[in-house]
Amino acid sequence: MDVASYTEYIKPELLVLIPVLFAIGSAMKKTEWFNDKHIPVALGVCGIVLAALYVLATSTFETRQDVFMAIFTAIVQGVLCSAGSVYANNIIRQAKISG
Repeated sequence: MDVASYTEYIKPELLVLIPVLFAIGSAMKKTEWFNDKHIPVALGVCGIVLAALYVLATSTFETRQDVFMAIFTAIVQGVLCSAGSVYANNIIRQAKISG
């Protein structure tokens, strides 16, 4: 999957989460108490929480279906943004190794 594919699935206003999550992941990596293998999961949780905050702030809930759609949107968008962040990290790491 290339970078252009992400823009087809992630809401444009949530694309800002990718660099935010990248920065959060970089900060986690610099700490001694946070194990590197847990960073992707932690970024997933952070991504879902941040996406949920956005969805809650921009949605109106009139029916139960609206609530479920907001939950679904927050989870999917958060996971996709965190995956984009991890993907960007891997691209940068591979560029440093090969270049």
